This record gives sequence, C-alpha cells and structure tokens, in this order.
Amino acid sequence: MGRNLYILAATLGFFGAVCFVLAFTGLVHEPGSPSDSVLWRTMGIFLVAGALIAALLGVLQTMFEQAERRDEKHRIDQRERNRKH
Repeated sequence: MGRNLYILAATLGFFGAVCFVLAFTGLVHEPGSPSDSVLWRTMGIFLVAGALIAALLGVLQTMFEQAERRDEKHRIDQRERNRKH
C-alpha cells in the first residue's frame, strides 16, 4: 500500500510542477490555452499539497508495516524461547 501512495505522490507532484511552469511561462497567453495564471498557480499549490500529504501517508504506512513485522518477529522469538525452557 505504501508504494501506491509514493506513486500517487510522484504523479501529483509532477502535475503540480507542470501547473507552476504553465503559470510562470508565456504559454498561458497563447490563443486557445487557459489564460488565467492565478488558476494554474492555485491548481499547482493544491496538487503539490496533495503530493506532500500522500507522501506523508506513504511514509507512515511503511513505518507501521515495519513495526508490525518486527513485533511479529519478536513474538515468534519469544514463543520459541518459552518453549525451550
């Protein structure tokens, strides 16, 4: 699950960067393109914020999975020690 969140964060971050590039270049003034640079910047901010949140959730998910694996290993080792005595 954590890997999927990293992929989502990378995708949102990429599109957020594209929105910022579009907002600060002269491309928004070309005929046929959306010309509201404030809208492009706002979309970029929201996409980057979403990417940061997805990355945070991915890190937390990975940390909890690792803690769960270590706890399970500790329990198995503890049972084996108790059986030997």
